[in-house]
This record gives sequence, structure tokens and C-alpha cells, in this order.
Amino acid sequence: MRLAMTTFAAAAALLLLGAGCAKTPPASTVGETPPVAPAETGKLTVPTTPKKAPMPKTWTFPDVLPKEQISNRQIRIATGKGEIIFELFDEEAPRTVSNFVYLAKGGFYDGLTFHRYEPGFVIQGGDPEGTGRGGPGYEFVDEPVGRKYDAGIVAMANSGPNTNGSQFFIMLENYPLPPQYTIFGKVTKGLDAVRNLRAGDVMKDVIVEAKQ
Repeated sequence: MRLAMTTFAAAAALLLLGAGCAKTPPASTVGETPPVAPAETGKLTVPTTPKKAPMPKTWTFPDVLPKEQISNRQIRIATGKGEIIFELFDEEAPRTVSNFVYLAKGGFYDGLTFHRYEPGFVIQGGDPEGTGRGGPGYEFVDEPVGRKYDAGIVAMANSGPNTNGSQFFIMLENYPLPPQYTIFGKVTKGLDAVRNLRAGDVMKDVIVEAKQ
């Protein structure tokens, strides 16, 4: 899967996350114009930490779930670096929220890793293969993006338009990405834990619960 990045400097940069390609972005502080990303660095980082396989079932895109299943919900992720909680934006991205709720409730994410870490940029996970190439076996369409990719924003990684699956990323800092990655949540607790995550760290449990 890939996550493309456009700079607003004289030269545009492209960052691919997954699908066998990877360009590493430089760290960036809030307010700076992102510099051009360096050249191709080669293979993805494949985690060596053992992970629990998803539940043995066929996953099918749920479309938009009933309102009572996705409204006023948050996600709680237990990791070795601490607990992470992010609220879900069901009004802005009902399909994407429905997809995440469906997979999380089915145990899809439990035991999977964050397979990619880019300092000052993103932590990415949700691939059952742990390689950056896997998913639930289906794809679904993008939804409009009306927010900026600020620190703590949770969005879908993809390999092009309308190729969402299970991989998602969390922004470590503010970054001016183009609106090509559906935003469906934001971290409300545990951003320090997010920033301490590295490739290979495990999502021990991913729970859907009422927003507190």
C-alpha cells in the first residue's frame, strides 16, 4: 500500500508506503516547508515480532453499518508502549468507520503489527502479512477529506484511488499531505505512546467502545 506526499516547495516529492516501494521522508517540524524526500531506499521494513493470525474467516466489506453501531464510538488499542484511544468520525467517513469497526469487532487487528515507522511523519499498521502488501481481501472507495493531516489524525493507507482495505496510519506530527487518504479518526489519548511506537510493535487488543 502507498501513501503519497506532495510538498509545496519548488520540487514535488513522492512517498510510497508499501506495494514493494518505499521512499523515506525527512523528519519535519510543525510550520516548516517539507523538504524533498531522498531517493529510493529499497525494501520495506518487515517486522520480526511474531503476530497472531486474524480469525480464520472470509472478510466482506460491510458497507455502512447501522448508526447505533458506529455513532459515538472510539477505538482503544493496547500496545507494549502504552494505550492509545482515538475517536471515530462516523459523520465524515461512515464507510471507513464501518469498515474499521467491523474488522476490529471481528478480531482482525488483534495481534497484528505496526509494520512501518517514519520518524516525524507516520506509524502505519493493519496488514495481516506484516509486509505492507496485505489486506482483508477486498477494497472500498475513498471518502471526502475535510481536515488537515495534523498530529494524531488516523487515516487509511492505500495503493491509489478507491483501494482502501485494512491498513491505516497515524500522523506523528502535522504534515501537508494531499487529501487522498480518508481521515476517519483522531487520537484523544496516548499520542505519546503513538510517537514511541516502532516497526514491529504489536497491537495486542483493538476494542470498539462507546466514546467517553
